[in-house]
Amino acid sequence: MSANRQRIGRIGEAEAKRRLELGGYAILAANWRTRQGELDLVAKDGERIVFVEVRSRSAASSGRYGTAAESVDPRKQRQVRMLAQKYMQMTNRHEAAMRFDVIAVTIGADDTIAEYRHYEAAF
Repeated sequence: MSANRQRIGRIGEAEAKRRLELGGYAILAANWRTRQGELDLVAKDGERIVFVEVRSRSAASSGRYGTAAESVDPRKQRQVRMLAQKYMQMTNRHEAAMRFDVIAVTIGADDTIAEYRHYEAAF
């Protein structure tokens, strides 16, 4: 992954975390990793555990390959669900309700947030 894509991703994830916290979510984990993959953000909204897939794009490239939210395809959804189950087992949260959200962030040329969309219960 290029340094620019990594930078765009870090900016998007930081903005998603900031806005979730402002919205009253408690962040339980960021970039939670296993050998099978990574969960971008795990948050708590009331009693519900929310697994958030953050997709960031630069404004210059945002139209070329579809929207950031559209990039969370069925394969990625399966991976996030599998990782969520593993997270729930490893943290002994077997009974908690879950939700899967997508946050799409478009980053402007000057690293400002050009667009931010939060899709609750996206899949």
